[in-house]
Amino acid sequence: MNTAVLVIDMQNAYFEDPALGGRREELVDGCNRLIDAAAARGVPVLMVSTEHERDKSTWTLSMLDDDQGFIFSGSKQADFVPGLKYEELPRMVKTRDSAFMGTDLLLRLRNFGAQQLVLAGVSTHNCVAQTAADAFAHNFRVVFAADAMASNNEDYAKAIRGILSDEYRQPVLKAAEIEELLAQSSNGQ
Repeated sequence: MNTAVLVIDMQNAYFEDPALGGRREELVDGCNRLIDAAAARGVPVLMVSTEHERDKSTWTLSMLDDDQGFIFSGSKQADFVPGLKYEELPRMVKTRDSAFMGTDLLLRLRNFGAQQLVLAGVSTHNCVAQTAADAFAHNFRVVFAADAMASNNEDYAKAIRGILSDEYRQPVLKAAEIEELLAQSSNGQ
């Protein structure tokens, strides 16, 4: 089955939160291991990031309600975290939690021939979960890279992983299991 890897929101802004900041190195290592495993098997990787415009044209309802923007294009907050191996990889910018909302992700995945997605990054209960739910709606199989994703609220993350695993049959796999899955991917042969 053709697979693609999405690394979501591994940006400086999200690691300003102490709950994620303390796990940054661990997550960078997990994402880099996943990126290396995909590259070794010819599996495409897409770096997904969130960016907003200062003019409020891309702001979410909560940002508008609070009159406070976040992760402005071109800011240090919008940069990927140090140590992440993203330089040679394609990047896609989103303005909502789901990487499918208002982007060309579906087209890119069809061009990759993807039928299955491996999701990594932050935050599990927000952007990763929304992308996973929308992937299901578009008939993509999804697996979560347990060693390459985290949340600033682990209770929420655990709950949403349970729901997505049970309801949408989206398993949470460890690095060795992900590497085996990538090795079996037909686009990796």
